[in-house]
Amino acid sequence: MTSHDSHPAPAAAHPVALTTALVLETNNLRGTSDPARVVASLERLLRHLSAQSFPLGELRELVITHDGLGEGDQARLEAAAARSVRFARIAEGTGYYEAKNQGFDATTADVVAFGDADCWPDPAWLERLFAPFLSDPEARVVAGRTTYREDLLGIAATSIDFMYFPSPLGEGATRNFYANNVAFRREVFAARRYRPAEGIYRGHCQILGMRLEADGVPVRFEPRAHTTHRFPDGAEELFRLRLLRGADTVEMTPHLGRAFLPPAWRWLSRLGPLSPLLVLAVRLGFSARAVGRQGLSDIGGARRAAGVALMGGIAAADAVGALARSVAGAGFGVHDGGFTRGALSYHGNGDRLSVAG
Repeated sequence: MTSHDSHPAPAAAHPVALTTALVLETNNLRGTSDPARVVASLERLLRHLSAQSFPLGELRELVITHDGLGEGDQARLEAAAARSVRFARIAEGTGYYEAKNQGFDATTADVVAFGDADCWPDPAWLERLFAPFLSDPEARVVAGRTTYREDLLGIAATSIDFMYFPSPLGEGATRNFYANNVAFRREVFAARRYRPAEGIYRGHCQILGMRLEADGVPVRFEPRAHTTHRFPDGAEELFRLRLLRGADTVEMTPHLGRAFLPPAWRWLSRLGPLSPLLVLAVRLGFSARAVGRQGLSDIGGARRAAGVALMGGIAAADAVGALARSVAGAGFGVHDGGFTRGALSYHGNGDRLSVAG
């Protein structure tokens, strides 16, 4: 017997047996009056997910939150997933983050991953998202990498919407994550959950990231757990998305001030409409520097200049939303589910999902 055999590795070096679950919310599929489009979009996604390197059949639960899928639709979706699905009915008007909370409540697994119905994961997405939990009992939250598509507009928008910032809690940790690509140990999410409130469209995952950091809970960044977030179906809805993102900046500014500014400088977050514009300006600077880093495609020369110009245009549209929210307040029409006149639509097959079979 060799010396290696006589001194086995510590238990923590061996894979840990854990049960897993995946929650998919359908909030971003609401933006249509045609229920058949919702079912077709979900069916396309589930067929894609059924080819994951981590088989869906190994999940203890696959949960889909929904507003009202009929029995026939549910059977069709289970056939697409090639496994049983737990369908969690939510009340009409339930927002994005509360839908995720209720989806979590429909699970019992040790580790719960969250995805969105408007995202298109890479084939090894779940495997890489779960891997840190299965190999390390100290892993508590794992964030994957979300991007838009790989053209110039996609790179520019990714650098604005999906930035990741190093955490002081350790190497390889991130201060923030996105609710479309993250997994939690059950006890960690159960103790904190999302705390959705009127006025924020998609900022509560950032707020939860700040709470986790304050509690000393590191969020591991696993960029190989990659998913592609689709753009809305049309240019008008893409502009609406920018207004919503800009409005979020107004609501997020006080949280950012408390989390990142020393007490003597927190007055910078209390300058009325000027404060969110300062946040947008700082974000633009970080975004321009991020190209070629964080897994973003590198671009140079004229393409880089064009990309930076696109980032500036995106930031300008966001600034319009921030000013509108600052001036009109709740009257601007933003709430947790989207614009009061309806959620955005993500059903078109002309984006990254053109590869779907």
